[in-house]
Amino acid sequence: MAEIRIYELAKNLSISNKELLSILKRLGIEGKTHSSGVSPEQVDKVKEELKRKAAKTPQAKKADTSKKEEIKQPPVSKEKPVVKETAEKKAPTAVELEEDIEILGQFKKKVDLEKVEKIKPKISMQRAFQSIRKVEQKKVFETTAGKKVLRMRPPLRSHQQRHQQQQQQQVITAPRKKIIKIQEGTTVNEFAKTIGQKVSEVIKKFMELGIMTTINQPIDLDAAILVADSFGVKVESMQVEDIETIQTEELASDLLMRPPVVTIMGHVDHGKTSLLDAIRTTKVTETEAGGITQHIGAYKVNLKGKEIVFLDTPGHEAFTAMRARGAKVTDIVVLVVAADDGVMPQTIEAIDHAKAAAVAIVVAINKIDKPNADVGRVKQELAEHGVVPEDWGGKNIFVEVSAKKRIGIETLLEMIILQAEMMELKANPNKYAKGVIIESRLDKGRGAIASVLIQAGTLRVGEIFVTGTSYGRVRALIDDVGVKINVAGPSTPVEVIGCSEVPMAGEVFMVVEDEKKARQISMARKQKMQLAQATPTKKLSLDELYARIKEQQIKELNIIIKADVQGSAEAIKSSLEGIKHAEVKVKVIHISTGCINESDVMLAAASTAIIIGFNVRAEAKASKLAEREGVDIRFYNVIYDAIEEVKKALEGLLEPTLKENILGTAEIKQTYVISKVGTVAGCQVTDGVIQRTSDGIRVIRDNIVIYDGKIATLKRFKDDVKEAQKGYECGILIENFNDIKVGDMLENYKIEKIATKL
Repeated sequence: MAEIRIYELAKNLSISNKELLSILKRLGIEGKTHSSGVSPEQVDKVKEELKRKAAKTPQAKKADTSKKEEIKQPPVSKEKPVVKETAEKKAPTAVELEEDIEILGQFKKKVDLEKVEKIKPKISMQRAFQSIRKVEQKKVFETTAGKKVLRMRPPLRSHQQRHQQQQQQQVITAPRKKIIKIQEGTTVNEFAKTIGQKVSEVIKKFMELGIMTTINQPIDLDAAILVADSFGVKVESMQVEDIETIQTEELASDLLMRPPVVTIMGHVDHGKTSLLDAIRTTKVTETEAGGITQHIGAYKVNLKGKEIVFLDTPGHEAFTAMRARGAKVTDIVVLVVAADDGVMPQTIEAIDHAKAAAVAIVVAINKIDKPNADVGRVKQELAEHGVVPEDWGGKNIFVEVSAKKRIGIETLLEMIILQAEMMELKANPNKYAKGVIIESRLDKGRGAIASVLIQAGTLRVGEIFVTGTSYGRVRALIDDVGVKINVAGPSTPVEVIGCSEVPMAGEVFMVVEDEKKARQISMARKQKMQLAQATPTKKLSLDELYARIKEQQIKELNIIIKADVQGSAEAIKSSLEGIKHAEVKVKVIHISTGCINESDVMLAAASTAIIIGFNVRAEAKASKLAEREGVDIRFYNVIYDAIEEVKKALEGLLEPTLKENILGTAEIKQTYVISKVGTVAGCQVTDGVIQRTSDGIRVIRDNIVIYDGKIATLKRFKDDVKEAQKGYECGILIENFNDIKVGDMLENYKIEKIATKL
């Protein structure tokens, strides 16, 4: 006889592998694993050991007693001795009995306790399961006819099989709602859970529609409606609310005074940076030991308990770049003009930018300590450009300062505070924070960092926010002096750590309720951005002007004029501003000499303006920027051509005057009902002419117009005709109208469009 494996022997002896290995170890037989071989001699030793062990247990004595009783009884069949021998060989051990009792205890509700007690001492674990299956499978009951019928129950499943079936039942569930609303930015996984289907089935449906998608990819709403319909679910698209446009009415009692936000602008070398440095070093708060962090882009100055926020980005480029993205950050512009230099081209440009943004202007006349300084000349030149001092009857505050010698700095700050008090700048701190991104960057250690100027509400650590296509949770707040803070109120510049990606400068920063909403808004904006990039549209061109006027999106046409000489620019300006009309007004927001540069394009983008270049060309960078921003640039060599083209464009785009001309009238003498055609009016033309190609025909009954439509068919006898003259009879079929009666009058008319002249 060949060797037998340990696990096979354990199965034959109805004992566990572990117990068999322990018996082999006691007998001094090496059995490393359940796959090791055992010789026939070793098998006999194991059987003898099991018999010896079984004889010592009280259950074995009971088994012997039962065997003697069975011997006294006459044998029923030849198989009985085999059963007895098997019972002797398979006598359970104490360990097996304990395991059997524990397993059988789980089925007490299904099996009678008396049957369990009979089963316990006689059978092993395997036999116990077989007996329980028989009890569960055979439930005999009496039918009405008195016959015994066998009803089979499904066999008991293992725990793993039951778990798998439960999972399958949970995955494929019926939709809970008849109509489900989904938002933009919903992923395929979320959509599948919403409609109660497996993700793989949903992806398969998208693929059938020709859309290759992944589990975490945002769904296309139109395709999602078709996919849901195929599963018997009605889905409606729900637009993600644009939190930037939500306007909440605030009580006057909730609004508190806030510090003003100031931007310094002016010509090159007039002392903008020197003035900022003078303000920073003289009026910096005492708590700012260690210096000011320059990269935050803004800082606070305290004067007699009142604060002013300065944007540390001097120049109109940054100012306009933020305006171009719809962010009105600045409350007051400090216009720096050198007393020894006067008004320069960039000074005029800064004035135009500030006026286009409707921002208050405070003039700082710098370098008054120089011997050739002429303050009066500066005031005169500024007055020519609409910036008039208060002592001259204007509304602009003028302050004489010297950044180098620290003269007039405190007076300037006091005037800024005075201007802010006149403007009554207020904000509600008791709501979700809203602000604007000043600057942003990517830090190796801390990730995406955004410098935010809080405009309303209070920002706290841990809040969820969304800005542009980026969202996240506020992990840390750092103020303008590098100190970590927990809250930031209105008009507070602060660094926010926790963005998902680097946001764009000028984007609106908003706090939302939860991360799911922030993610949906972010994904919806990304989809819109991708769609806009695929189909770029211009900000405004002469061809789109009429549509904008009709939608009441624009009431005036902003124009930027760039010319080779100042005289030509002024001539074009005066001619264009002379164009008057009730529907549209031409407004020249900026004129200067020289080529068209990037600053001109950014101003046009921010102000929705058109650039007119006379005898000049655009820089290469400016042309690319104009193409990217969608700014319309027109080049001319003759002043008359520029004026005429703008004039003709406006005339052609103005809504024409409509004039109605009555062509003729006809009286209905008889009506004819023709199947599948309608009711035809048999008419006689009483005046003028009836034309089939006219703009319309009216049905008049008792001097009241009951229908206004078009002629479908005009016939004389059996022939189609283009018109019917006075005195002739004709048949007229009116489109979509059959309620005509004898005696009704038909009035044929044509509408003439008369172009409006400027």
